[in-house]
Amino acid sequence: MVKQLPPYARLLDLRTERNAEGILLWIMPFHDAVVGRPGFLHGGAIAGLLEFAALGTLYDQLGDEAEVRAKPINVNVDFVRGGIEHDTYASATVTRLGTRVASVEAHAWQKDRAKPIASAHMNLLLKRG
Repeated sequence: MVKQLPPYARLLDLRTERNAEGILLWIMPFHDAVVGRPGFLHGGAIAGLLEFAALGTLYDQLGDEAEVRAKPINVNVDFVRGGIEHDTYASATVTRLGTRVASVEAHAWQKDRAKPIASAHMNLLLKRG
């Protein structure tokens, strides 16, 4: 589980929990700090949620490994539909974990997990020790 969230995650009011399958879920409640145009989420808030889900899931999978820092090599975000006035959920999957590079995919949805509002693919440089 993630020990301490950075300031931007606290601004987004992010929370984490595990579902019945043990998957780490990230929850972003709808509130004024995440509003873009009236009634819709700001794209930056959605992208931030996806990035935290990806990095948090990677660190969760690495566990108590010696100090590992992940730095983005590239981040691609696909916005599928507008996020509306509901809580937003995200989860991520580590698709490749090497000694120096990790690839992670993250997906965000609101009411129905089968209807994502955005997805992201990140390649991360791992600095160990």
